[in-house]
Amino acid sequence: MFDAADTQASQSQEETAKLLRLATYASTSVAIVLIAAKLFAWAASDSVSLLATLIDSMLDAVASIINLVAVRHALTPADKEHRFGHGKAEALAGLSQSLFIAGSAGYLLIEAWQRVIQPSAVESVELGIFVMAISIAATMLLLAFQRHVIKKTNSTAIRADALHYRTDLMVNGSVIVALLLANAGWPGFDGLFAGAIAIYILFSARDIIVTSYDHLMDRELPDEDRQKIKALVMQHPKARGLHDLRSRHSGTMTFIQLHLELDDDLSLMAAHKISDEVELSILNAFPGSEILIHIDPKSAVKTAAPSVDPRQ
Repeated sequence: MFDAADTQASQSQEETAKLLRLATYASTSVAIVLIAAKLFAWAASDSVSLLATLIDSMLDAVASIINLVAVRHALTPADKEHRFGHGKAEALAGLSQSLFIAGSAGYLLIEAWQRVIQPSAVESVELGIFVMAISIAATMLLLAFQRHVIKKTNSTAIRADALHYRTDLMVNGSVIVALLLANAGWPGFDGLFAGAIAIYILFSARDIIVTSYDHLMDRELPDEDRQKIKALVMQHPKARGLHDLRSRHSGTMTFIQLHLELDDDLSLMAAHKISDEVELSILNAFPGSEILIHIDPKSAVKTAAPSVDPRQ
């Protein structure tokens, strides 16, 4: 193995694990604090839109706890039963979150419709607005940290969690508007805003479902990433071609496999050295990836059967 590549991969994995743990702790803590604040504000105001954002925060807390457990499991090193690690636990967590989203959205739609039919006065509007403002500030701080973690780790679980909290910003902002309108003598808007929030939450689950499904089904990396890998391979002056490029995500790990075509007369040691150099160039572009390169003599590729990869 190439020592520099091994060292870089190890350091990248340690940094990834640290960031993921911090992100799950931060999101769980924020969700619990917001639940307590919103529960107090809802009890005082009896606002259904406040109830909507309270349920959304409870959903966030459950989802964050699922993420915490899933990320801890996903970071477990590979073992003899799971040679490729446990990264797909993140995708399973994403699917679980989508079920909570759908259930909470359905409940909110029912509550919102009842409040539209039978509007009721909203109490303690100032308290509700104050709690929503605090929620927005806390959510923005959390999202800033999550964006940093996603950029560094490309974690499906953290990406799904961040989707919840981006939804919260819209939810909390709309609740403030609903409370102001209700205070101005239009209590029916409280239920209408709650219904709109529920529909938005329901549709926001689509991104989580699609991403989780793609990871579970080993979907290829985007075409631009595949083209980038090919370009990196062919940048090496002794690379004569490549074929059977395959790639997939599993949690925070990216797996890349390819056949590298080299001149026939190279020694085994020389070919191995070239393979290590190509591997390092790919690893620099895709940190934390697991890369497997098979070496083929160029003449053997010309006489071999057509590749089974339809995208080559």
